[in-house]
Amino acid sequence: MPPSNATVAQALAAALQRHGVTVAFGQSIPSAFHIAAPAFGIRQVGYRTENAGGAMADGYARVSGKVAVVTAQNGPAAALLVAPLAEALKASAPVVALVQDIARPDRDRNAFQELDHFALFSGVAKWVRRVDLASRLDDYVDMAFAAAASGRPGPAVLLLPFDLLNEPEAAASTASGRRAASLGRFPLDRSAPDPERVEAAADLIAGAAHPLIVAGGGVHLSGAAAALAALQRTAALPVATTPMGKGAVDETDPLSLGVIGYFMGPNGATRPMKPLLDRADVVLFAGARTNQNGTDSWRLFPTGARFIHIDVDGQEIGRNYEALRLQGDAKLALEALAAALVRRDLAKRHAGASALRAAVAAARARHLADTAALRASPASPIRPERLMAEIDAQLRPDDVVVADASYATVWTANYLTARAAGQRFVTPRGIAGIGWGLPMALGAKAALPDRRVLCVVGDGGFAHCWAEMETALRMALPVALVVLNNGILGFQKHAELVRWGAHSDAVQFSAVDHAAIARACGCTGIRVEEPAAIAPALRQALAADRLTVLDVMVARDAYPPLGFYEGKIERFV
Repeated sequence: MPPSNATVAQALAAALQRHGVTVAFGQSIPSAFHIAAPAFGIRQVGYRTENAGGAMADGYARVSGKVAVVTAQNGPAAALLVAPLAEALKASAPVVALVQDIARPDRDRNAFQELDHFALFSGVAKWVRRVDLASRLDDYVDMAFAAAASGRPGPAVLLLPFDLLNEPEAAASTASGRRAASLGRFPLDRSAPDPERVEAAADLIAGAAHPLIVAGGGVHLSGAAAALAALQRTAALPVATTPMGKGAVDETDPLSLGVIGYFMGPNGATRPMKPLLDRADVVLFAGARTNQNGTDSWRLFPTGARFIHIDVDGQEIGRNYEALRLQGDAKLALEALAAALVRRDLAKRHAGASALRAAVAAARARHLADTAALRASPASPIRPERLMAEIDAQLRPDDVVVADASYATVWTANYLTARAAGQRFVTPRGIAGIGWGLPMALGAKAALPDRRVLCVVGDGGFAHCWAEMETALRMALPVALVVLNNGILGFQKHAELVRWGAHSDAVQFSAVDHAAIARACGCTGIRVEEPAAIAPALRQALAADRLTVLDVMVARDAYPPLGFYEGKIERFV
């Protein structure tokens, strides 16, 4: 509770405390709030740029199960939140942005940095409102958290006029008196799908010759990994994941296929699994957007297959594949489906389980054989496959892995193993902007300080956020950061070569010593040029008490397993 003579800023901090907020990502504005917040148990994680701060909040939300809070000033600072909030919107990450606005008497007078924040945030947030009356503060804070955490999670923006924050707090005007609910965890409200449709879905799966589950990021957001694993065991069902769904199932399980989609090009981990997808007659999407990358441009599944789609957002169901609609929370839907399947005759499913496990094992063995030379390559510059194999050998089931967009995501999805159902592999795949790897990892570390967090970035994306190395040191957020340093903007260069046989000038970088930059910030920096040096450097980074950057010199001509490169890269390698 705020003191009897509290200001609105103190009342705001008390409201956030009520919702379970213990961390706020902010560069000190709104200052009145950040000055008040420590007395309410809220730690400030001070980012260097709002772009990175929004990504930190996103990463925090995804791994914590809590609504994240980020703050910013009006005008240009607020504008820098647009891109990370767009990522959170598309990836369904619940973030509340507290944006200081100009003083109420100065509105529409061209005050300093005045901007139409409603127009600014309208396309990247579920909900945008401004508090103009102190007496309505609790109402609007609760609405912001409810918007962020209910239904399909996403960002909400609350605008706070500068002069309002310093006013005395007024008593809440709600009919029930002061608000007491805590709305800071998600899913806020779990809704179950229509029971009749669950029964119909169970009939489809039980009667299918080759059913398949495709798990997306919604499984993580719902906390549905255990329910998915139970369904997998109950009906002996093969499970593949989208890139954002990686870790939704234990990838060492004999019925887990791995990450599918546009990552299934030459040497892809699930490329040998393609025959299992080609024969699927019933496909169950669980918390998946059926987007372009996750479906290899909507070409991945047989045209004659029947589809079932579980999603909390009814507009996603049937967007790209007409499906039996199971609208609702993924955890409840998967539990209901498992219970319905128990009442079916699953003899056919279990009778074919041994052959299915053998087919999955054979596909895994083929991938290992096809890539053995690359994963053991002694070459310098280092092959990314060798680097990933060294990382995979040191990963634990409770480690959090964060990868930047572009090639970093492709390498980690294919060559790192999720060893537990629910293990988090965090990637910015909502709108897939590069540069968010490190800040997302810092947000994840702030949420899970006792867990090891490893982050993989390309040198192109890392350049977007070098400044946040200082944030990691100052805020005591030790992360093991692996930089794939090939001196090029890899995806851009390779895609241009494949498409046009030439590339633009901008894809070539000057030589950068990222380890030296890390040391200049007070962090640890290690340059890795030979494969034999990877393992000891990784052990040091994962055990360190401060951010440790491994600047790994990798091969420029290493094409990751993207379907887009199929049959087109031979003349460039």
